[in-house]
Amino acid sequence: MTPDLLQEGSQRMEAHARLAQQGQTESGGRQAGFGRVAQPGEVDVTHGRILYLEDVSVSFDGFKAINQLSLDIAPGELRCIIGPNGAGKTTLMDIITGKTRPDHGTVFFGSTIDLLRYREAEIAQLGIGRKFQKPTVFEQLTVFENLELALKTPRDVVAAMFFKLDSAQSDRLLEVLGTIHLTDCASRMAGNLSHGQKQWLEIGMLLMQSPKLLLLDEPVAGMTDEETERTAELFLSLKGKHSLMVVEHDMSFIQSISDIVTVLCEGSVLAQGTLDQVQADERVIEVYLGR
Repeated sequence: MTPDLLQEGSQRMEAHARLAQQGQTESGGRQAGFGRVAQPGEVDVTHGRILYLEDVSVSFDGFKAINQLSLDIAPGELRCIIGPNGAGKTTLMDIITGKTRPDHGTVFFGSTIDLLRYREAEIAQLGIGRKFQKPTVFEQLTVFENLELALKTPRDVVAAMFFKLDSAQSDRLLEVLGTIHLTDCASRMAGNLSHGQKQWLEIGMLLMQSPKLLLLDEPVAGMTDEETERTAELFLSLKGKHSLMVVEHDMSFIQSISDIVTVLCEGSVLAQGTLDQVQADERVIEVYLGR
């Protein structure tokens, strides 16, 4: 965006703010977009993007982990992120989830939620779920109990003591069990599940929070071929209902799920397109895929 456009936009925003204070905007002083009143904390995707990063940079002891990175994802999209070790993939997720604060840049969830104003826990509440590479489940509880624990419910002691699933919550839990291929394992202890099943359970726990955006870090690492295939089916079933950002090195898995692939290198976007397009890119071959 050119400086003159930035200045013009700033002037228009200031003028609108003055009018809003006087109740003279078209919406009577309310915040609105495309004729719809914006609700506090609501993810507004009327502009066609659920995640938007522009010119984001962050350095650690002089090393630029993210370097003027710009990236955007559409609602319901399944985006795959690939790149060599040290490319900035994990740091990118850290920034989106509030674990790391960038030195400068813009990070928006929808068109109205500035993620840089929120802490990690608040970002999770806004509807962004993150799964790390190693599964984290409560191994001494059953699969059912793990999902029940992940429900969006009041967390104070009194509420926890008297909590009982209502019919809608029970239906939701059974639906998620089916989605993650664990209906037959509902009463099994989580610690007795296979590695792949634990991964699915953790994804299910995230789904119980009704996230709008899921960040998944190397989800099929350590899985069997059958588990990898079923994970691909799971992700494709979530596509459209949720937006997904998947960081992965398994190219055959990416081939089975991806529409758009973003290649990171040295903290910046090196290439973007279909997997076939990025695999044919000489720069990608040079720094990541090898000759």
